[in-house]
Amino acid sequence: MKRTALFLAFLLTAAPLALKAQTTYPSAQNEGPYALGAPTERVLPAQILPKKIHPPLKPLSRIAVSGGVSTMGINVQAATNLNKHLNLRGTGNMFNYNVNNISVSGFNVNGTVKLATAGAGVDFYPFAYHGFRLTPGVLFYNKNAVSANVAVTGGTKLSLNGIDYYSSTINPILGTGSVGLHSQNPAFTMTTGWGNMIGRKGGPWSFPFEIGAAMVGTPVIALGLTSGEACDVNGLNCVDVTTDPTVNDNLQAQIAKYKKDLDPLKYYPILSFGVSYNFKIRSDRTM
Repeated sequence: MKRTALFLAFLLTAAPLALKAQTTYPSAQNEGPYALGAPTERVLPAQILPKKIHPPLKPLSRIAVSGGVSTMGINVQAATNLNKHLNLRGTGNMFNYNVNNISVSGFNVNGTVKLATAGAGVDFYPFAYHGFRLTPGVLFYNKNAVSANVAVTGGTKLSLNGIDYYSSTINPILGTGSVGLHSQNPAFTMTTGWGNMIGRKGGPWSFPFEIGAAMVGTPVIALGLTSGEACDVNGLNCVDVTTDPTVNDNLQAQIAKYKKDLDPLKYYPILSFGVSYNFKIRSDRTM
């Protein structure tokens, strides 16, 4: 009986202490943010924190200007924002290059390359805060053309429609030629590219890139032999190139071949890149 009484007294003393220890010191399995008694406030992982919000720009609140180079010449552009997905952009291109007294295989050439265009387009950004864009537009001014004057040195071979003629040493052949790349005017354009001249995240600088085509129509080719005589390989049997019907028939057939070869240029390639700077012209952020 004495031993039983001592055991019961021990249990009555130890039980509260064991219960208190279990509450104060949780087991390893119950530790962590979800353990009993743990703080209820938790810190979100960094990857799911909300991203920085950029308030939309007010329409027509910014202007951007750009300079660069393109397949249409030296490129100058200006743009303004319409909404978070659209910009209105104007483009001008110009390039002039003259060649004088260039001699190639007996052909002496004086020529001019003239590129001059102006147009407008609407830049559509499917993802407002990314640079990818699609741009339908129009060239309302286009004077792209190449022209040349040619002198064929005496004794030099001139092939027309597969027939070989030789320029007279006494009265050499002279001719003119031109290619016009503006038979469709105004012309529709379609381009795509990367880079927003008016970035929606802020920052004044961008580096736009663009690729596409302008539907300028079938190239217009003009070739003419203005003076001189064409002879056979021995320099004999010479004929006037301006009046001989055979020479002129072969010339027209040769022009038809050139038109076929140059027909792909009715879709004039557009490739451009440059640097752009934008600035606000009025309060630009909506809240």
